[in-house]
Amino acid sequence: MTNLNVNIGSLMLPNPVLVASGTFGYAREMAGLVDLSRLGGIIPKTVTLASRAGNPPLRTVETSSGLLNSIGLDNDGIDEFLTDKMPYLRTLGSPIILSVAAKSVEECPVLANKINADCSGVAAVELNISCPNVSGGIDFATEPALCERIVTTMKERITLPLFVKLSPNVTSIAQIALAAERGGADAICATNTCFGMAIDWRRQTPRLGNAYGGLSGPAIKPIALRCVHQIYNSVKIPIIGVGGISNEDDMMEFLVAGASAVQIGTANFFDPTITMRLIDALPKLLAELGAKSVAEIVGSCKIVNR
Repeated sequence: MTNLNVNIGSLMLPNPVLVASGTFGYAREMAGLVDLSRLGGIIPKTVTLASRAGNPPLRTVETSSGLLNSIGLDNDGIDEFLTDKMPYLRTLGSPIILSVAAKSVEECPVLANKINADCSGVAAVELNISCPNVSGGIDFATEPALCERIVTTMKERITLPLFVKLSPNVTSIAQIALAAERGGADAICATNTCFGMAIDWRRQTPRLGNAYGGLSGPAIKPIALRCVHQIYNSVKIPIIGVGGISNEDDMMEFLVAGASAVQIGTANFFDPTITMRLIDALPKLLAELGAKSVAEIVGSCKIVNR
């Protein structure tokens, strides 16, 4: 019997296939296409302390091998989320990982208090310090001292496991991951999108209303995979791999690179049932490596002749 359970700190997930924040709405939108109860975890759209209108249109642009987005964390705020979205999410039978973003360290205690007061049905919190398309969105993910400070502040106050989502737009993601670990993170999510741009050369203007945005999808998989491997060789806490996963091989590459679980993001847009296929395929894929559990293959990638 194959064991698909994975442990992310103190949290046990039924399988390693999760859906990434910002690509799955608040889950209700996908209910007709996906058996939501089978997912290893659901990360709804990132919420902030106060509501945000987001960036001007255009907000998304397709590229040859991915998607540029400049949504700008458009959301109704934490209070509205807990009141209007969580009642439905609690009924789904999958672990709900709440994605939050703070514009300052000072916001963290307020966010934590609101979550602590109404966290029924929330399995963990993903602290998004790496959104590239809001003002100051990645400041905390590019400087180790700032990263450690905001993670420490949130971890000291939150009663749930804390995952920290990092940015690939740095010189050394391993150093940022180490800072998050020192701050008390229970796991690292790697990675968010890569900073990019699209131009309409005929109009001689950027195609995104905010000029720049975050690139996701198959184009960034090699970058995200490298980040996971570097982090795995630097920290002791678990990693959730994110970035360009769109088929069974992609998933297995991330697990072998060092991820204990994966998040499916942009692929949900062009292949809405991908998560179900990945979960179904996992036992056979593990058997190919002679493994009966996911944990047996995590970080098993061997580098020779360096």
